[in-house]
Amino acid sequence: MEKISIVIPAYNEEKRIGKTLELYSAFFNMLKKEKNLDYELLIVINNTTDNTENIVKNAQNKNDKIIYLNLKRGGKGYAVIEGFKEALKRSSDLIGFVDADLATSPEEYSKLIFSIGKFDGAIADRYTKGSKVFPPATFRRLVVGRIFNFLIRSLLFLPFKDTQCGAKLFKRSALERIIPLLGMSQWAFDVDLLYNLYKNKFNIISVPTIWIDKEYSKINFIRAGPWMALGIIRLRILNSPMKNLIRIYDKLVRFIPR
Repeated sequence: MEKISIVIPAYNEEKRIGKTLELYSAFFNMLKKEKNLDYELLIVINNTTDNTENIVKNAQNKNDKIIYLNLKRGGKGYAVIEGFKEALKRSSDLIGFVDADLATSPEEYSKLIFSIGKFDGAIADRYTKGSKVFPPATFRRLVVGRIFNFLIRSLLFLPFKDTQCGAKLFKRSALERIIPLLGMSQWAFDVDLLYNLYKNKFNIISVPTIWIDKEYSKINFIRAGPWMALGIIRLRILNSPMKNLIRIYDKLVRFIPR
C-alpha cells in the first residue's frame, strides 16, 4: 500500500489547526478505504506561543495518523524541512506539505496525489488555466506576486507560474536527493526547493487548484515582498560564479531596516 506523509507547519495556529486536522483526517480516512492509500499528518509546531500544541494533542487522541514535532526555532521553511527529514525516517512513498489555514482543502490536495504519476513532484498552481482563487486577489497583492514571479523567471529561469502556493507533493527519491542542498529556510524557501529540484533534472507538474484565502493571515505581503526579492537575489548569487561574494551580500543586507 502506497503511503503519503503530509507535513503541516503550524506557527500560532490555534484558531485554525483544529478544523484543518478534522477535515484532513476525515477525507484521508475515506481515501484510505477507497483508494488503498495509507497516510500520516505530520504537524510541525514551530516556536509557537499559543494553544496550538494542546489542540494538536486532542486531535491526535481522535486519530492515530496524526503525529507532531514541537520545535523551538521558528520559520515556515525550517519547519517544513524538519518535517521532511522526519517523514524520510518512515516508510512514506510520497511526502509533501500544506499550509495549516485550509486555503487548500483536502480534496484539492488530493489532486496532487492523483496527478503526480511519473513526475517527481506536483505543485498547486493558482495562476494556471482551470484554477480559481476566492476571493480574487487584491490589485496590490497581484502586483507583488507578479513582480516576485518575474524575478524568479528572469534570475533563476524557473518555468513555474506559482512557486508560493502552500501545497506541494514530492516523491521520496526526489527529497532524499534535494534536502541536503537546501539552505534558505526564510522568505525564499519554496523557490530554493523548486530551484534545486529543477536544476537536478527532476520533473515537476503544476496542477490547477481552487484556493480560498483565509482570515488571520500570518504574512504581510507588502512588508515581506522586498525580503522575498532579496532572498531570490541571494539564491542567484549562491548559484553563480560570484558565490564567493555572498558574505559581502549578507553583511550589506544586515543594515537594511526590518
